[in-house]
Amino acid sequence: MLTKNQQKGDTFTVFMLFLIGLIVVALLVAIFTFQIGYSSGVKSTESENDFMINGQLVTAGSLESIEQQNKQFKNEADVAKQERDISLKNLELLRAKVSELETNNLQLQRTIELFSTSIAKQGGIPLQVVEAKIEPLPENAFEYRFDVAMVNENGEYTQLVPKLTLLNNTSFVNIPLSPSTYDIKGMSYIRGRFVMPEGFKPAQLKLSLSAGDQTKEQIYNWRLGKKKADMPMSLSQVPDVDKHPITPTEKN
Repeated sequence: MLTKNQQKGDTFTVFMLFLIGLIVVALLVAIFTFQIGYSSGVKSTESENDFMINGQLVTAGSLESIEQQNKQFKNEADVAKQERDISLKNLELLRAKVSELETNNLQLQRTIELFSTSIAKQGGIPLQVVEAKIEPLPENAFEYRFDVAMVNENGEYTQLVPKLTLLNNTSFVNIPLSPSTYDIKGMSYIRGRFVMPEGFKPAQLKLSLSAGDQTKEQIYNWRLGKKKADMPMSLSQVPDVDKHPITPTEKN
């Protein structure tokens, strides 16, 4: 039989075990509740950073990417605006320069007109070749340039008809010119190109001019200058005929 002291001890032991069990259960419940709360909080925080635009989910990461793209687009727009402003300023300067050149050209034309009238009153200037140049081009082609002067006694424009002929010891070849006629009152610039006939080797070149009642014939030995160092290989790549007056340094 158990004594009273033994019964009291057993009762105390059972009570302590029950109390410990309650504490353990309370701790487990607290830990479980914390985990659920933390997970819900994280999901809630993530949900607060996400939203819908036009039916599409936008996250914090994609929002940052959009902001970066928007910043880039803004910078590009600013650069484009600056380039536009520079272009408009350059266009304004170009228009002013063109207007200045047009004014200078008009003044020069008036001066030439005055001198031409004065020269005509003094008997004019006889038909003459001032400068001449033949330049070799690719594909056996050649460019001709002749600067011709004449002022008629009446001071009016006169139709100028040039003819170009290639000569050697046994034969000749007439070169068709385009344009075939010019108007001259002061200076006229005969320009064009031709392809050398296959197998023909010229020794001389003859330029025949006719304007009003005046004629002029000039014969040149066939002597070519050196090809330009930057001359293309194909004739189609060569720039248009040079219409500038011939300078002394360009002479053959």
